[in-house]
Amino acid sequence: MGERRVAVVGGGIVGLAVARELVRRHPGAAVVVLEKEDRLGAHQTGHNSGVVHAGIYYRPGSLKARLCARGRDLLADYCAEHALPYRECGKLVVAVDETERGCFEALQRTAEANRVPGLRRVEGAGIAEIEPHATGLVALHSPRTAITDYTAVADQLGQELRAAGGRVRLGTRVTGVQRRSGSVLLGCADADGTTSPEVADHVVLCAGLQADRLGRLAGGSADPRIVPFRGEYLEVCPDKADLVRGMVYPVPDPRYPFLGVHWTRRVDGGLEVGPNAVLAPAREGYRRRDARPGDLAETLAWPGTWQLARQHWRTGVREVAGSLSTRAYLRSARRYVPEIGPADVRRAGAGVRAQAVGRDGSLLDDFRIDGDAQVTSVRNAPSPAATSSLAIAEHVVEAITLRP
Repeated sequence: MGERRVAVVGGGIVGLAVARELVRRHPGAAVVVLEKEDRLGAHQTGHNSGVVHAGIYYRPGSLKARLCARGRDLLADYCAEHALPYRECGKLVVAVDETERGCFEALQRTAEANRVPGLRRVEGAGIAEIEPHATGLVALHSPRTAITDYTAVADQLGQELRAAGGRVRLGTRVTGVQRRSGSVLLGCADADGTTSPEVADHVVLCAGLQADRLGRLAGGSADPRIVPFRGEYLEVCPDKADLVRGMVYPVPDPRYPFLGVHWTRRVDGGLEVGPNAVLAPAREGYRRRDARPGDLAETLAWPGTWQLARQHWRTGVREVAGSLSTRAYLRSARRYVPEIGPADVRRAGAGVRAQAVGRDGSLLDDFRIDGDAQVTSVRNAPSPAATSSLAIAEHVVEAITLRP
């Protein structure tokens, strides 16, 4: 037999972590990463707030809960080993009134079941001891919640892969996945218009915002479908940026996998508020004017989109209002840090979340990874996928059998 060949589709942090894990565990394997953009980490990896989650929110025993806990520790060690930014600035999850008490108590039980390190409950006035300008009734304090630079992590993973003999093909779009006896043929279109296929013994699809499309090319189910949600951020002016020391989060609505608009420190010292969650007319559209008719048509053609809209249209209206008006955007965030107002912020960047939605309108919350002897497909890996990336890589690679 010749050398074992593995192709990883997607040059975000999850795909790069999988490729790195492959060359670590299988030193003789030929590993290639195929990325359609001209750089690594171009989409979800490079358009997030940089939070390293401690595991507060996720259903105990779920794949998210397990891989977040493992991934958090692996990521902290990795950043220390490679002198990458990593700061444990801590997080408060705050309930501001009695209407949130029930959800708060349930969240505390979840966080305790997940053994979030250092977690403690803070009552009333104790909130100001941690965040002097925050207000609330009761809070959970997670001192180990951290911030990092995921683009820098992705770049380092890419460097490791290349140093170990792996390849990275940038500007390479995968156009077909053809299963053959004993191998998989990937159709590849390069940025210059040429075509140069890759043949692999195993393929790992880590395509993020394109996960469902690549999954279908490989023969996977049409359900769930990726429905993109744009998350917009505001940047706090330097004069007010020091009013939040770490992070201040609301108690999340348990109906949604989104965590709500929150205040977050960045590794560069800045302070952001966001993101919201607005249905995006383009899977890779980071501005309000960005629209791709094909993406929008596919979103609107999916029955789950309309089921989701029927069930949650009131929330959708509020999110759109916040997208259009800074004052409306800040209305909920100022419940927690009232001293920062519309005059103290400006529009910043945005990200797009690859949210898997079922045909029935259900929002898939847990990670979903499907696999067989030839293809592994990461079908749903939203937040905390970046936190969990090194652990997701372990999970994926452990399930792959490469014949000698």
